[in-house]
Amino acid sequence: MKYSVFKKSALALMLVSPSLLAIPPAHQVSELPELEQESHHDTAAERATAYFTRYHFSQPSLNDALSEQIHERYLKLLDYNKMFLLQSDIEASQEYATLYDDMLSSGELDVAYDLYQTSLKRRFQRYEYALSLLDEEQPMDFTVADDKYYYDREEQPWASSTEELNDLWYARVKYDALNLKLAGKEWPEIVETLGKRYNSALNRLTKSKSEDVFQTLLNAFARSVEAHTSYLSPQNSERFRQNMNLELEGIGAVLQSEYDYTVIRSLVPGGPADKTDELSPEDKIIGVGQGVGEDAEDFVDVIGMRLDDVVDMIKGPKGTQVRLQILEASQGAGGTPKVVEITRDKVKLEDRQAKLDIKTMDDGPYQGRTMGVIEIPGFYNNLTADVRELLEQVKDENVEGVMVDLRGNGGGSLAESINLTGLFIDQGPVVQVSDGRGQVDVSSDRDGKTYYDGPLVVMVDRYSASASEIFAAAMQDYERALVVGENTFGKGTVQQHRGLARRFDFFDEPLGSVQYTIAKFYRINGGSTQLKGVQPDIVLPSYVEASEWGESKEENALPWDQIDKAPYKPVNQVAEEELPQLQRAANERIENDPEFDYIFDDIERIRAEQDKTWVSLDINARKAEQEEQKALRLKRINDRLTRLGKEPLDSVDAIDELDEEILEVDPYLEQAMAIGFDYIDETKLASNKAS
Repeated sequence: MKYSVFKKSALALMLVSPSLLAIPPAHQVSELPELEQESHHDTAAERATAYFTRYHFSQPSLNDALSEQIHERYLKLLDYNKMFLLQSDIEASQEYATLYDDMLSSGELDVAYDLYQTSLKRRFQRYEYALSLLDEEQPMDFTVADDKYYYDREEQPWASSTEELNDLWYARVKYDALNLKLAGKEWPEIVETLGKRYNSALNRLTKSKSEDVFQTLLNAFARSVEAHTSYLSPQNSERFRQNMNLELEGIGAVLQSEYDYTVIRSLVPGGPADKTDELSPEDKIIGVGQGVGEDAEDFVDVIGMRLDDVVDMIKGPKGTQVRLQILEASQGAGGTPKVVEITRDKVKLEDRQAKLDIKTMDDGPYQGRTMGVIEIPGFYNNLTADVRELLEQVKDENVEGVMVDLRGNGGGSLAESINLTGLFIDQGPVVQVSDGRGQVDVSSDRDGKTYYDGPLVVMVDRYSASASEIFAAAMQDYERALVVGENTFGKGTVQQHRGLARRFDFFDEPLGSVQYTIAKFYRINGGSTQLKGVQPDIVLPSYVEASEWGESKEENALPWDQIDKAPYKPVNQVAEEELPQLQRAANERIENDPEFDYIFDDIERIRAEQDKTWVSLDINARKAEQEEQKALRLKRINDRLTRLGKEPLDSVDAIDELDEEILEVDPYLEQAMAIGFDYIDETKLASNKAS
């Protein structure tokens, strides 16, 4: 079947006359490719549809209702911030909103290709208009007090006219220019830089491929089914294989395309990006530059660039440098970008391994008392054997307890999470896994041996996910360990990766692959870790509410539910009646900890601005914000130096000369250790009373 999405005037695109442009476009709209479905796409679509429906945990029906969701998400993927398409384009496409099920089932995808083609032309028009605003002789006025750029328009209506889009894009160009101005560039440099950036965007549009359309459509389908279901293009499938085998040299980060942005989904523990201590999950990469210092090349704007191309720019040979322009997740899309320099390297096994650090309390009532802290960056193969060796080392140290630090641990091997649990209990069930048909499999530790039976604390944060949550939940359900920190991420699903190719295919092009959810994790108490995660026994301050982070914020995430409890016997090493007193003691210490005063101030600021959708285009206001942040940082560092009996600094520039031990304090770990000693003393007291 054949469809025509836009029959009348919707494709009559008004383009800015090249003669009016301050910087002429390097390409013409006629250079945009006419994208058409390739011969293998109908087969790939049919096979992907089978995986997303028959074999997915939720087994959704591909019907008109799901079709409308796919259509809506497809539009969001094409223009999530409503900066390109017009209301007339959206209205013209609504006639076909219920036909995506038919298209995917039959493999005839003309409607999706027509809409994507219109999106290409609208994007070309916008960047062409952006170039028209760059006049070296007429600098923009950055002193208009009420001038704002609304960077988040997801909830706003689509623009009704080209003139309305022009207004939005004037603010967008001014925002880009102001960021360069704040970075020290003069207007002629700004014009040159943005001219290259926007012309580069036009160049990318002229190099669009049929696979781009197919990938966008299939991911609109996948994400309409569930948050962790996706289609991987042939190139991304190969990259997935390389990442699984750690064959790729680069920065050690898992990247994902999220609408027009390249988002850091996770950092490989011990990798080059992780070691900078300047990047976090959910940060957005908006520019990539090769080299540093005298060898530095200009940044290439990567907003709107396909993920394949961004990854190709970031990866590279060991020892070379790359610079990333980052919008920090904590600052929102309207923040001022920061630059992070990274030296590419292979991720070394020793950097990913669990590590033991014997920590001694420096001051306070627990001064001089020690604890063995085992940091576990990820659940890699052979983790349990490594931790078993570390526990043997602990026996030779004068420590009162052990802490397992799972902060930032995004998971890994399910088998290792089960085996690691077995080091701390004799035997018994660890996790339950249920498939979409209701079949439940209980995975257990069966060795009948405990490798460490002393006081145990498990520390988690909002980045602790998947296998981390299985281990923490088991320790909590067995009452074997005191769980301390933030509410965890809440990912309680299992994915399977499958290639779409078959042995006797004779296509000229590879078919890519799919990833889809096949099962859910459940605690041995019957509750799921999905959405809710693991709530710590003792809660530490968090920058975000549990409901505003993690799996619960994913679109179409599977719901929380529960199944029957597995037969297990708690070891009763954590008494529930002691938890309120431990929480009160922790709260009192935190209230008197100056490092947490800084954290509370930051939390208050972040939460006050979490609904903000704009950024000022007044350079004086932005400079004032920057100076305020510098002054705040200097004050905090000087307060810390004063507490240590050291001389304060005269300027922010001197901070970089300080020792890392002064800069890299970890108040959360300090408090977790103090909570651990509270717990140890309460346990001893209860034991003495009982005897």
